[in-house]
Amino acid sequence: MLEPENLDGRRGELSKALRRMRKRTGLTGERLASRVGMSQSKISKIETGKLVPSSTDVERILRALKATPEESKEIAALTRVANTEYQNWRASLRRGLHHKQAELADLEANSSTFRYFLPSMITGLLQTPEYARASLASLPGDHTRALMRRFERQSILYDTSKKFTFLLTEQALRWPLCRRREMSVQVERIAALSELPNVRIGVLPLDRPRIPEGPLSTFTIYDRSMATVETFTGALLIRASQDVGLYLDTFQVFEESALFGSDSRSFLRQVAEGFRG
Repeated sequence: MLEPENLDGRRGELSKALRRMRKRTGLTGERLASRVGMSQSKISKIETGKLVPSSTDVERILRALKATPEESKEIAALTRVANTEYQNWRASLRRGLHHKQAELADLEANSSTFRYFLPSMITGLLQTPEYARASLASLPGDHTRALMRRFERQSILYDTSKKFTFLLTEQALRWPLCRRREMSVQVERIAALSELPNVRIGVLPLDRPRIPEGPLSTFTIYDRSMATVETFTGALLIRASQDVGLYLDTFQVFEESALFGSDSRSFLRQVAEGFRG
């Protein structure tokens, strides 16, 4: 079993394997670069581990090196691991909560299409101040700076060049993270945001059919190039196209089972009314 902490070592294995294959064929780095349409400096960075190649880059290199099926299979497995990054929560907390908000803001600034699957909690872009404070209550660190950065990030929802789809389970909506009156305001805010032209809010009621079975993890897909998956101990950043594709397929299955538009807003307002009652 691959431990998240060992991911960096596996990236080194990929660069060494590619360099070893090139030398075995007798090609120089310059000749390989010419064959695959890359710069020689890029090939050098890949082979020294300074640059993690994409799945497409690796496929082009393997074709140029005439890799055997066994070699291609081995390299493909190393590529998937190399394109996965692990962020430990404890390390993130030591750096400061506001740094995580800055990292998220950078991802959001450099992406245009976002898909959020939220099985247990409401995500930061949708949070009210009361819900946001409650979500950080158990964590050490400077909450004020983190909250300021989180609320600054929310302005991106009004950028119509960006497209957002949020899928929330009924459980996530009903989990009473703060007082009932505050939860009512939070759910009403989600209903109001669903009126924005570039924001789709999908709700998955507990009795909805075609919900996949098994444990559910919070994940976000940025464009079609990266997925982040939250775990109890940290977060995985996945860039391998095959793995991102699996999350896109999973998201689509949930999306097909969700309520949207007026049906979603009606459900949300029923939940909000329940908190007020």
